[in-house]
Amino acid sequence: MPKIKTRRAAAKRFRATGSGEFKRSKAYKSHILEKKSPARKRNLRKAAMVSRADRERVALMLPYAK
Repeated sequence: MPKIKTRRAAAKRFRATGSGEFKRSKAYKSHILEKKSPARKRNLRKAAMVSRADRERVALMLPYAK
């Protein structure tokens, strides 16, 4: 059997945790930052988890994520 290729775009966006979930960064942090409050920008720095509905799709894109 040939090896399965990892989707490189997904590999740059998601990291697997020890419990098998996937960490992701939050959206809306790249531009148009002047109108966003400092508290909102600070909360956007924190990592988030991939939702349960999307977890299977992310796992298929990252076949070797442990």
